[in-house]
Amino acid sequence: MSVKGKECGKPPKRRIVLATGTFDLLHYGHVYYLTEAKKAGGEDAKLVVVVARDKTVERLKGSRPIIPENQRRAVVEALRVVDEALLGYEDMNMEKVIERVKPDIIAVGHDQKEIEERVRRLIRDKNLKIKVVRVRRFSEETLNSSTKIKMKIVEQYGSAEKR
Repeated sequence: MSVKGKECGKPPKRRIVLATGTFDLLHYGHVYYLTEAKKAGGEDAKLVVVVARDKTVERLKGSRPIIPENQRRAVVEALRVVDEALLGYEDMNMEKVIERVKPDIIAVGHDQKEIEERVRRLIRDKNLKIKVVRVRRFSEETLNSSTKIKMKIVEQYGSAEKR
């Protein structure tokens, strides 16, 4: 027996949404990104977040994050919207991440164009049935990235010893 195309007694499969990032100096832009990522999975979606390793961040951005990887992962996982947070692979192997997480949807941030292109290519090459969604920036306000927060701290407090 079915109700509106669903089998009775069998709950619908919970969609898994995968989101990735560095999440150094956690701010509202991160919370917005993760909230929108989870919404992309629909009602009762599971949000799994892969947090970049320190060495990966250093290789990609030229400097290590301020907050160590284990602490960044723990803080991300403590967010109400996040169901699980994992540390990524140092070689940024998205194929391994996809095999491990088995997402239905991969959410990328507004500033992750290169990652989005690599993910789309991998999905196409492997003929995977995974949807990719891009989460837009939450605002154009000045403190909407960790880099801008760091610059504001230096600007405001960098010459404190001269005062």
